Amino acid sequence: LYGLFHDNPLHEAMQVAYFPESPRPKWLSPVVGLGNFDGLHRGHQQLVDEVRRRARERGGTSAVMIFDPHPPRVIRPDKAPPLLMTLDQKLAAFQRAGLEAVAVVRFTHELSRWEPELFVETVIVDWLRAAEVWVGANFLFGRDRSGTFTLLRALGEDRGFRVEKIEPVRYKDFVVSSTRVRHLVQEGRVDEAGSLLGHHYTIEGTVEHGDGRGRGLGFPTANLQTANELLPANGIYASIAIVDGACHRAVTSVGVRPTIGDGRSTVEAHLLDGEHALYGKTLRLAFVKWLRGQIRFDGLEALREQMGRDVAEASALFDHMDV
Repeated sequence: LYGLFHDNPLHEAMQVAYFPESPRPKWLSPVVGLGNFDGLHRGHQQLVDEVRRRARERGGTSAVMIFDPHPPRVIRPDKAPPLLMTLDQKLAAFQRAGLEAVAVVRFTHELSRWEPELFVETVIVDWLRAAEVWVGANFLFGRDRSGTFTLLRALGEDRGFRVEKIEPVRYKDFVVSSTRVRHLVQEGRVDEAGSLLGHHYTIEGTVEHGDGRGRGLGFPTANLQTANELLPANGIYASIAIVDGACHRAVTSVGVRPTIGDGRSTVEAHLLDGEHALYGKTLRLAFVKWLRGQIRFDGLEALREQMGRDVAEASALFDHMDV
C-alpha cells in the first residue's frame, strides 16, 4: 500500500522545468498530464500510467504539468485547502512513479486572468510543444475556470496536439479525490485515506531535539519538524518511519500531549525496533491506522502503561502486514 512512498531505487534523473523562467524544454514529443496531483491518489496514478504508456508507444517523453502555488492560494486564499503534499514531496513522488519530466507553471494573479486560448498557445504549444495532453474528467483551466475538456480538445485539433481524458476513478462507493482524502486525514481515518490514495498518507520533516519526556518514560521519540500543512487528527497512530532508505515500525503521537505537554502541538514517533541516531535527519512518516485519541492521565505511571499497550497493539497490527 505504501509503494509510491517506499525508498526503492529511483529511476534516472527526472527533468524539471519552470514556466516562465526556464528556457523551452528540449523534451521529445512530450505526452503531458495536466493537473495539481495533490496526494498523487489512485485517480492521479491512473492518469500517470496512461501518460507513461502513450509516451512509450510514440517514443516521447512522459511528463506532467502542475501549478505552483496551488491556484486557490492565489485566487481565493481564504478558502484554499491545506495541501496533502509539499512541492518537493510531489516531485519526489513523480520520480518514484517513473515519470521522465515535470513542468511547473508558476501560478500568479496575472496568469489566473489568462483566457484558456492564451494559456494553451503560450504554455502548451509554444513553450512545451506538447504532442499529447491528458486530463482528469473534471479538469478546468484558464480565466474563471472557463477552459473545459471540450475546448482543450478543439484547441488541440487546431494546433496539432492530441487531447484525451480519463474517467473518474472509484474506490468502493467513492469517487477518489484529493478533497475526500483531506477530510479523511483530518478525521484521523488514515487507513481509509490510504485506501483512496493507494499509499499511506505521509508527511516529511527533520528530526529535532525534544524535551526528553518520552525517553524518561522508556519510549524515546523522534520529534518531527514538518513543512506539511495537513496533519492527521490529534491522536495515537500505528505508523511507518522511513529514514536512510529503511522502514521502521513506529507508534506516533500527533497533538498536544495532554499529560506531559506544554500546550504546543507536536509530532513524535517512537520506533519499535530500538533507538537510532536520527537528530538532523530527514524522516518520512506514513500513517497506517488510528489507535486511540489523546487522553490526559492522572500520572506518569498510567501514561507509561498506556504507551506499552499502544506499542503492543501496533506490533500486533504490523505482524499481519508486510512491513
